[in-house]
Amino acid sequence: MRWGIVSTANINAKLIAGARDAGVELLAVGSRDAARGAAFAEEFGIPRVHGSYEALLADDDVEAVYNPLPNSLHVPWSIRALEAGKHVLCEKPLTRDVGLVEQAFDVADREGRVLMEAFMWRFHPQTAKILELVRSGTIGQLRHINARFGYSLDPASGNVRWNAELEGGALMDVGCYCVSGMRMLAGEPLRVSAERVGEGVDGRLAAVLRFADDVTATFDCAMDVYNRSGLEVVGDRDTLWIADPWHGFSPGIQLASGRRIEVEAVNPYGRELLEVEAAVREGRAPALDRAFSAGQARTIDALYRSADEGRAITL
Repeated sequence: MRWGIVSTANINAKLIAGARDAGVELLAVGSRDAARGAAFAEEFGIPRVHGSYEALLADDDVEAVYNPLPNSLHVPWSIRALEAGKHVLCEKPLTRDVGLVEQAFDVADREGRVLMEAFMWRFHPQTAKILELVRSGTIGQLRHINARFGYSLDPASGNVRWNAELEGGALMDVGCYCVSGMRMLAGEPLRVSAERVGEGVDGRLAAVLRFADDVTATFDCAMDVYNRSGLEVVGDRDTLWIADPWHGFSPGIQLASGRRIEVEAVNPYGRELLEVEAAVREGRAPALDRAFSAGQARTIDALYRSADEGRAITL
């Protein structure tokens, strides 16, 4: 498939590296700034440059697009791309609005196109190994999950993550990874409770979640802390600790009982592109489908409601 990229966002560098590793063809980029688009295309070896997002979507040779725009533009431009006949890989989070998730996937179904939310970590072999260990009973009965993802970003930087109108915030940016990990392991939460720091945009958020079968979970996410990452999966017979779960740059799973499981280091960005291509080729829904994105949006929205209203939210 021939791919186009909507904008020259910084995250594109990671996706492009993954695409090269995976042999994915990147044909075009669209930018509202022609000079910036030309410089981007030259830097990354992309053959075509379009002077607007609309022009990129009008390119009949582009079969699929990657949408890394700010959060508030994820659904609108994904829908426009789908209506233009393109398959779409949209950067996470697709949205916190379940209604918009349904609207976007309704358009994808109507147009006969694939839409997938871009959680690249789900396509890393480390993630598959975590699931295998939990499902095989290696840790016994799942009891608790603890996740973390944080970094430092100057509020005065002008970065879109600090912009409330563009739906920035720690939960939307990195906390959504923690949510996706907990849902992958324990299903849909029954009740959530959260505390946030920051007005307008959450610079930090911490939460407690309750799942079926008495599984509990906690996580914290932040844009005002020293870099932190991790996923702990606690059972009644053993515990898994993954120091680098979200990027997998230094993969490996440590069991509390002493064993360490090494995992192949791969670039998961290319693998999420290949998943979209496989879904198109095989005529099926992608691994991260409508239900996945609806569950993400529902949980994120409940966490924000809990933090804003000062009470636990039952889903």
